[in-house]
Amino acid sequence: MNCGECYACVCVREFPAQALLRLRPNLCDHACVVMEGEPPLQQVCSLTRRARELGLVPGMTKVEIEMIPNVTVLARAINEEKAAKAILLECAERFSPRVEEYSEEGMFLCAIDIAGTEKLFGPAETLAHKLLTRIRALGIIACIAISHNFHAAVATAKGLTARNPVQMIPEGGEKDALALLPLTVLGLTGEQAETLSLWGIRSLGMLADLPEKELIARMGQAGKKLRQLARGELPHLFQPVETKFALRECMELDSPVEVLDPLLFVANLMLEQLVLRATAHALALASVTITLILEGGTTHARTIRPALPMNDRQVWLKLLHLDLEAHPPQAAIVTVTIEAEPGRTSKVQLGLFSPQFPEPSRLDVTLARIRAIVGEENVGRAVLEDTHAADGFGMEPFQVPSMQAAVFSPAAVRPALRRIRPAETILVVLQSGRPRTFIFREQRFVVERAYGPWLSSGDWWNPTLWGYEQWDLVARTQSGAMLCCCLVKDVLRDQWQMVALYD
Repeated sequence: MNCGECYACVCVREFPAQALLRLRPNLCDHACVVMEGEPPLQQVCSLTRRARELGLVPGMTKVEIEMIPNVTVLARAINEEKAAKAILLECAERFSPRVEEYSEEGMFLCAIDIAGTEKLFGPAETLAHKLLTRIRALGIIACIAISHNFHAAVATAKGLTARNPVQMIPEGGEKDALALLPLTVLGLTGEQAETLSLWGIRSLGMLADLPEKELIARMGQAGKKLRQLARGELPHLFQPVETKFALRECMELDSPVEVLDPLLFVANLMLEQLVLRATAHALALASVTITLILEGGTTHARTIRPALPMNDRQVWLKLLHLDLEAHPPQAAIVTVTIEAEPGRTSKVQLGLFSPQFPEPSRLDVTLARIRAIVGEENVGRAVLEDTHAADGFGMEPFQVPSMQAAVFSPAAVRPALRRIRPAETILVVLQSGRPRTFIFREQRFVVERAYGPWLSSGDWWNPTLWGYEQWDLVARTQSGAMLCCCLVKDVLRDQWQMVALYD
C-alpha cells in the first residue's frame, strides 16, 4: 500500500428511498416504503427507519404492506435517483477532483482521494465533518469513513450507523477496525456466503485470522482476495469519474396535479436545491426552465430569464407563479423538471453618499406582472429594424447592458415627438396640392406653415408594400391654440392620418 494514499468513502444506505424523500421533506418522519416491479408483483426495494421499526423488510409485497396501517407507499423513480447521484458526486468533487463511484444495488457509495487536501480543509476528520454537513444540507443522510486503504474505507462506511456517522481509521489499524464488521459488507456471492457460514465465519476478524494457504487451497484466489479485504490490505487502482456540472432537478409526482398551488410547493423545494448548489459554486441562476410532462404524454415548457442572475428563491418562485398563471398547462401534471443555467453573481459598488438603487429583482417581478396583463410581445426593449418604414421596430426581452460606462455626446435641444398609436384618420382639405385645413379630434385647424412632402416607399416584393407622403405642419384653431403635428398620406389607399405630435 502507498503510504501517501488516503480515502474518504461516502455511503448512503436505502438510496432509492432517500432519493425520493430528498424533495419530499414532509415524509421524512413517516414510515415509507419504495416499491419496484410490475403490478401485481411489486416488492419493497427500500424503506425508511420508521418502516423498519414497524417490522417491514425488503421483499414484502404490496398486499402485505397494505395490511399494516400508516405506511406511505412510493414508486421507485430512476430519474430522481440519477439526479440525486449526480448531486452527491458533484458535492464530493467540491473537496477533491478525484472521485470514484462504487455504488451497489440500493446503496450509493463513492470514494474520494483526499491525499494532500490538509492545507485546504484541515485534517481528514475535519474534512469528513464538512462533507457530511454539505450532504445533510441536500436532504440526504450519509456515513463517512476515512482510511489509507480504499477497500477498508468502503467496508467501514457500509458498517456505520447514523448515530456514529464518521469514523477515522489510523494507518496500520485497518485489521482491528474491520474485525467486528459482518461479512455482508464485502458483497459476497451466494456460494461464498454459504461456505463461510458452514465454517462458522461471521465477521471480518474471523475471516482475517484464517490461514492464507489453507484458504487458497479451498476457495482459490477469491479466498485470498477476501482475506486481504478483511485485513484491509487489498490494493486498488483508483478510477476517478468525470461528471458534468448541471443544475437540474426532476420529480415524478405521486398523483397528477391540476391546481397551481401544489405545483408551486414542489417547485419551491426544487428551487431551494438549485440555489444551494449554485451558491456552493459561487454562481447564481441566470435562467430557469420548467418542463411539465402532462397526462397523455404532452409537454409544457416555460423559460424565465430575468435581467440579472440571482439566487433569491422567493423571487424565482414568484416569477414562475406569474408565468404559469399567464400560460397554464392544459392537462394534469405528472412529472416536473426544473433546469437552471448558471451565471455570475452581479456586484454593484455604491458610493458613500450615493442613493441606493432599487433591487433588480423588483423590476423582474414588475415586468412579469405587466406581461401577464398586456402580453409578452408588448413588454421589453424597443429595437430598430432594418427598414425605413414608419414604426419599424420590434420588441425583445429586457436585458441589462454591459457594465462599461456609456459615452454620451452633448446634443442640441430638440422638440419631442409623441407618436400616436394607432394613427388617427383625419379629413384634410388641400390647396394647390398642399394641406390647407384639417379636422382633428372634432376641431378645425388652419395650416400656417407646411413642410414637405417627404416621400417614402418600400417592400414592393412583400405583401406589406407601403408608400407614404409625410408633412410637418404648424396649425391653429379659431381660438388661437397652436398645434405642431406630423401628417402622413397613405398613397396606396389615398388616406390621411395623424401619426405624431411635436411638443
